[in-house]
Amino acid sequence: MKNEKAFLRDVQNERDERNVPIDMVGIRGLKYPIVVLDRANGRQRTVGTFDLFVDLPRDFRGTHMSRFVEVLDRHNNRITPRNMESILKDMREFLKADVAHINVFFPYFLRKSAPVSGISSYSSFECGFITRLNEGFDFILEVNVPVMTVCPCSKEISDRGAHNQRANAKVRIRMNSLVWIEEIIEIAETSASAPIFSLLKREDEKFITELSYDNPRFVEDLSREIVLRLEKDPRITWYRVEVASQESIHNHEAYACIEKRGI
Repeated sequence: MKNEKAFLRDVQNERDERNVPIDMVGIRGLKYPIVVLDRANGRQRTVGTFDLFVDLPRDFRGTHMSRFVEVLDRHNNRITPRNMESILKDMREFLKADVAHINVFFPYFLRKSAPVSGISSYSSFECGFITRLNEGFDFILEVNVPVMTVCPCSKEISDRGAHNQRANAKVRIRMNSLVWIEEIIEIAETSASAPIFSLLKREDEKFITELSYDNPRFVEDLSREIVLRLEKDPRITWYRVEVASQESIHNHEAYACIEKRGI
């Protein structure tokens, strides 16, 4: 077998004469078990969907796709903000590249207690690490938080009730020290008309319905409230907040976006 392997042609490593470099080449959509940091329990096992890319010089025909998985396999129990840079360095060295990218998106589970009955259940939040290593290391945390919003205009003009809907707050941040996923969830939920839960009893439904009615929010309001809270945190150096509301009485979504400038 060793002799056979020695004579196998390495097509990817052959010289390319077209003189066209490739900015990003690699694999996308790879599902892999990972372990991420959990504020309450230390660590949480989940499943990540990975995009792994490097740059390719103009004179190489292709990259070695299997090596991306090999690097990931070495680090699969240590996918945290603190060690993403070392994973990227490993990938860049193993693939002989100048630039490396890893984007991983995963469901994060948080146990939440209902506001009145206290009954607890798991809620899931789609989160992600968006990373890049070139001259420096760049790390962005993404947290998607589903919340409830009540339309202020509907409440103002209606004789009975107001229309409400589910909205999603996508919060992306850069940080100079660790910010927990749970902290971003708390910021978004506090900024909304009301949080949402997987399991509620009747007394909880009453509480959430009345809470949301007392705190109407446009998407503009929700995005601004989140930003005001992010601005108070010295650990957060940059943010991008996107709010999309699945409107209950319109055939479209309402949308707002605020990004911190200056970096």
